[in-house]
Amino acid sequence: MKVDTYTVNHFSCKRDGLTIRGKEFKPEGDDLPSIIISHGFGGNGDDLVNDCAHLASLGYVVYSFDFCGGSVPGKGRSDGQTTDMTILTERDDLLCVIDYIKTNSYVDQQRISLLGFSQGGFVSALAAAKRPDDLQSLILFYPALCIPDHARNGTLAGSSYDINQVPEAIDCGKMLLGKVFHDTVVQMDPYKEITPYPGPVLLIHGTADATVPYSYALKASDAYAPEQCHLQLIKGAGHHFTEEQQAAAMVSVSQFLSGKKEVLTINVHLTGHEIREDQESSRVEVISFEGDSESRFFKGVILPGAEDVQTYKNGQRISIRAEYTLEGFDHQQNPCHIHIVNQEVNRELKPRITTNSPALRFLNDADTTASIESYEGRLTVRIYSAI
Repeated sequence: MKVDTYTVNHFSCKRDGLTIRGKEFKPEGDDLPSIIISHGFGGNGDDLVNDCAHLASLGYVVYSFDFCGGSVPGKGRSDGQTTDMTILTERDDLLCVIDYIKTNSYVDQQRISLLGFSQGGFVSALAAAKRPDDLQSLILFYPALCIPDHARNGTLAGSSYDINQVPEAIDCGKMLLGKVFHDTVVQMDPYKEITPYPGPVLLIHGTADATVPYSYALKASDAYAPEQCHLQLIKGAGHHFTEEQQAAAMVSVSQFLSGKKEVLTINVHLTGHEIREDQESSRVEVISFEGDSESRFFKGVILPGAEDVQTYKNGQRISIRAEYTLEGFDHQQNPCHIHIVNQEVNRELKPRITTNSPALRFLNDADTTASIESYEGRLTVRIYSAI
């Protein structure tokens, strides 16, 4: 459900005498699903305003807030000192926000989700493990599960210190951490701490993340129960995504929240480009491509003749139509073809799929949505559907 308007309201709640301050992005209506978004190390809720607005436009009540002592000095609205902040104080801040939103009559208490970035992702996973019955789902963007290892190495948040003589104040450049932060995580096994949460998890991580290597995401995905966690690796993405990468990732988030799953993942290599029509006010461009798919339900290759036709008018793209056929084997090891016509409808990519595979016949009438991630002349096309 897409909505045209939402209101932005300020809210506050308390944890151990400290005031947590944030913003609520509220569409009209009652019994609304909600999402609490948690910022990363040194950030604040305003870093996430675009994501809040996008999710509110989809009909979710969205809450963002500043962790107590979790922002660069002068940038946070909540109480608290950075030297008192730890992973567990931030977890408790988030638990307080969960309690707060449950007091709002227009929030559907059966549909509360958490979404966290970097350190906020680690904190969200810890909060979910603490309150599994309160949450419908968990979304983690490059969660900083490396933090305990960094403490053990004396390198928290880019700092450098002797772990045998941990200073009372750890200089991390943009802010100071207290020794208590180190002491809280130095013996922690993050995977043991987060896996008590039994609900669905979407884990999104870039393969070029130098701050939190994606090996931590691989290990987290393995630590959660089979079929519980969907790991999405974005090729070439670093720590903090580009605008284009974030837009594609948010398509994945919206599909995950609606209960759809990634049914096809197609790796595309662009092989040619031509202009078939070039008039004063209009232009038609054709992009040829090849590729393959290594998906849960299908493995195969794109057959020759694949084309993406894009039409422009007055410099603006007005239509896109990619058509191609995959040949390979379905998940029951039966040979099959999958024909895809992917077009833009109301600013969404809506593939139409036909296949001769009995095991995949659910795709023939499915309401599917696609996202596209680009990387050095290559694309990753993800297609989502209810199963």
